[in-house]
Amino acid sequence: QREHGSVDHTPESVELWITSLIARFHHQPIAIALEQCRGALVFMLSKYVELHLYPIHPRAAAQFRSALFPSGAKDDPADADLLLDMLLLHSVHLRRLDPDTEQTRSLQMLVEERRRMVNENTRQSNRLTARLKLYFPQVLTWFDEVDSPLVGAFLQRWPTLEAVQRVRPKTLRQFFYSHNCRNHERIELRLQQMRDAIPATRDKAVICSSTASVAVMVQIIQTLRNGIASLDNEIETIAKAHPDYAIFDSLPGAGKVMVPRLIAAMGSRRDRFSSAAEVQSY
Repeated sequence: QREHGSVDHTPESVELWITSLIARFHHQPIAIALEQCRGALVFMLSKYVELHLYPIHPRAAAQFRSALFPSGAKDDPADADLLLDMLLLHSVHLRRLDPDTEQTRSLQMLVEERRRMVNENTRQSNRLTARLKLYFPQVLTWFDEVDSPLVGAFLQRWPTLEAVQRVRPKTLRQFFYSHNCRNHERIELRLQQMRDAIPATRDKAVICSSTASVAVMVQIIQTLRNGIASLDNEIETIAKAHPDYAIFDSLPGAGKVMVPRLIAAMGSRRDRFSSAAEVQSY
């Protein structure tokens, strides 16, 4: 017998719904099909031992829907019925959610978040490069990495070529020394290039808007850099405490960045893979 209803997407509503189900069926196992394998709802439901979760890939659900409804019409109640049909009629093709250990899942989430932060840092660096090309392109030739702490500190003190050219050479030398730049020849070359540089534009509108944007980007990049370093420390701590750390650390070429990623990728449920070929495909 099918019953239909809806539940608010809040921990309190889900708690009320699940506890009523558990009491109704006297703590027997309850199978739940849902169109996600990770996310807020999965985490809400995972804490109940009576629930057996069966994630259904969104593409599988979409293809099943298109087979029954060629028009492509999409409706939440109808989709819920389709997920239930897949669970009741095709359970042999579904795999119950059996998550990795807490340590492994912590590593998985941390290394994924680190990758997102690195990607965001790259995006902001590209935006900073594009903005500097408009009014201060010399910075891109004076320094190797636009997202480095050195460039960030330089632009915070001297956001325009005009500001740099007003500074005494002694002040610039002291700045480079304080940021661990000890190559005397390169410092002198930079000072010469700064003296000889010609402004890319004198349009005040471009310069004003660009310096304001650059100031924000430099702060964002600095925050991301600090966040990545903090995640690195957390990842290293959890990875070294993981029972499989010695295995992956022994692999040739696996450094402190790749070892946690390998642990996260392989997971703690090795029965997922029946051969080396499956690991390679994954």
